Amino acid sequence: MIRTENLTKEYDGFKAVDNLNLDVKEGEIYGFLGPNGAGKTTTILMLLGILRPTRGRIYLLEEELTKNFLSLKRRIGVVSEKQYLYKEMAAGEYLDFFADLYGVKDKKKKIDQLLKSVGLLEVKNRKLGAFSRGMQQKIGFARALLPDPELLLLDEPVSGLDPTGIKQIRNLIEKENKKGRTIFISSHLLSEVEKLCREVAIINEGKLLAEDTMENLRGKLSKTVELEIELSQAKEEITKALSSFDFIQGIKQRENLLTLRVKSDQDYRAPISETISRQGGIVLGIKVKEMSLEEAFITITQKNISLLAPLEEVTE
Repeated sequence: MIRTENLTKEYDGFKAVDNLNLDVKEGEIYGFLGPNGAGKTTTILMLLGILRPTRGRIYLLEEELTKNFLSLKRRIGVVSEKQYLYKEMAAGEYLDFFADLYGVKDKKKKIDQLLKSVGLLEVKNRKLGAFSRGMQQKIGFARALLPDPELLLLDEPVSGLDPTGIKQIRNLIEKENKKGRTIFISSHLLSEVEKLCREVAIINEGKLLAEDTMENLRGKLSKTVELEIELSQAKEEITKALSSFDFIQGIKQRENLLTLRVKSDQDYRAPISETISRQGGIVLGIKVKEMSLEEAFITITQKNISLLAPLEEVTE
């Protein structure tokens, strides 16, 4: 659905985006991450045809952007970080205006459905100038969905929303994805990206550092995982027996809870459980604490990326 080939944007010799290769597959919710100044916004502006690349190619919906610009734009919905609204218009009037531009059929029903889905139906007749920033984000989302796009490009889609609004938009994104829409999300709210996205790309200083599933990223970036093991009763013999394993890097005990730092090269839960059982212990539960998206993001953008060498070979 989105593919870039060596996408590059230079300003007086400075590379804002440097040979970027992205591959967003149909039906994905794809997270695009990077610190401020990483090149995210420049990339999105090129995807939308607003900025012309210095070099490289962009393919949207399996078509090259430069060849079918106008027809492609009609098949893409966009929600930017900041909405530029006609503040004297009411919410319903604003969507009605864009529905006419898009040629939306049965527009009144569609507008009411969208306003309801983002929690704004009751303020349909209120002027947009009186809307909070969060409400403006929601109306932007409704506008983007009016033409029933195949692809949604979302730049900070929950910016300015309170927790209830964030949940509403998250649910709406998931609902639209289940309908078959491909969704590309650029965001700094890593917790939201982690809840929504299976595939993520991390960009820094214009370069793609990682593009993979969260599961694979965690595996490449962390040599160990943390296991929290709840026991019916803690025994000294258990700790001694476990400390003999070379795949266990550290052990902490707090009452009946053992915390083990274990190598991530394979699943060691079975031998650990068997050892505890042989020492007369009973395992009540084992919880695996994986690296969060935020931890992975920090690890990569601090240029601690030697572990990603195999990944870079794939994405180049």
